[in-house]
Amino acid sequence: MAPISLHWFLPTASDSRGIVGGGHGASIQATKTLRGPRLPYLVQVAQAAEYNGFESVLSPTGLWCQDAWLTTAAISQHTKRLKFLVALRPGAMSPTLAAQMAATYQDLTGGRLNVNVVAGGESTEQRAFGDFLDKDGRYARTGEFLDIVSRLWDHEPPFDYRGEHLAVEQARLDFPPAPRPQVYFGGSSAAAATVAAEHADVFLTWGEPPQQAKEKIDRIRELARARGRSVRFGIRLHTISRETSAQAWAVAEGMLAGVDERMIQEQQEALRRSESEGQRRMLDLHGGSATKLQVHPGLWAGVGLLRGGAGTAMVGSHREVADLIAEYVAAGIDEFVLSGYPCLEEAYWFGEGVRPLLQADGLL
Repeated sequence: MAPISLHWFLPTASDSRGIVGGGHGASIQATKTLRGPRLPYLVQVAQAAEYNGFESVLSPTGLWCQDAWLTTAAISQHTKRLKFLVALRPGAMSPTLAAQMAATYQDLTGGRLNVNVVAGGESTEQRAFGDFLDKDGRYARTGEFLDIVSRLWDHEPPFDYRGEHLAVEQARLDFPPAPRPQVYFGGSSAAAATVAAEHADVFLTWGEPPQQAKEKIDRIRELARARGRSVRFGIRLHTISRETSAQAWAVAEGMLAGVDERMIQEQQEALRRSESEGQRRMLDLHGGSATKLQVHPGLWAGVGLLRGGAGTAMVGSHREVADLIAEYVAAGIDEFVLSGYPCLEEAYWFGEGVRPLLQADGLL
């Protein structure tokens, strides 16, 4: 069994000891005091991730957070080996410029870039960025975008390309990236699955229970195999681990303590309007009920009551969280993109508590 990879999260929208809202229609900022996404703090988070053995940090994208490329380029100068999983939006730039930016980034950081390709958020957000395609059109364009970028990264001679949404003439890249960035890509719709099977090196899913994740993995793996490709699989989860299970659950429950029920209801209504199939699947785990939040042993959906996107957390003792990770590995997960509230402190809880157990179990 190949070793798993562990990644952390860069809170470029802000951090908190409470739950911080994300995209997909989420309207709250946080349930407790915010730590703003200032460079000195983000550097601390990145250095904590590096110190605790995480391979890279994921940076989000959207109207609600800082730009991923500029922020991580600055942080890279304060770290040594940490990689950056940088959000790339095909609807916001030309594929040739994106390929060139990635190559430059590799040169400036000594090859520490991978890209998380985001086909789009909600249509209202996309229009704010000047993108007026519908959801299926965005996925079709993403496939064309990655066709072009891949050929540029492969250092092909100048070429023309004309698709339904994108066209280039005599596109070239004089200095290709070294190494070639890995492409991370996620999505739960049929259109997303096709793009993933054709282009993804790593397919990402939000934190559904292991069996549901396995069903998605099996589907993408078969689609990729039919195209003569293989894909690794990653999952996006929050984590709360402590010396004892009771201590961890007390932290989780404390995040919702004092949160107004009306706030939860309004947030759920906003998230239900999301166009994202993945967001719908997250909401279906708890159905909006604050009393049915443990959706699998050790998997808590309380984050998703208030946060758009990844809405589940592994909660328990260090041993219990390590065992849940092993369940996901058995389901086919190779890479774990983790975060906590706050990201700074939880990087140490996981790094000092769970990581040694994974090492002893032979997973790292």
